[in-house]
Amino acid sequence: MMDSELKSLEDKIDQLIRLYQGTCEENVRLHLQLENAEIEKQQLTERMRIAAERLEILLNNLPGNRDE
Repeated sequence: MMDSELKSLEDKIDQLIRLYQGTCEENVRLHLQLENAEIEKQQLTERMRIAAERLEILLNNLPGNRDE
């Protein structure tokens, strides 16, 4: 009886360790995904800023929009 209880407890501890390790690995993957998403966001923000500047220049150069 005692052996089966110890075996059951050992199995549960092994399962808990595997779940913990899996969670740690997933956490690392999620951190990397978040870092990549932040980098991509910064790049897209910069591209949008450049596009907005170019659009403003184009709009300012349309006929009738000159301050001459």
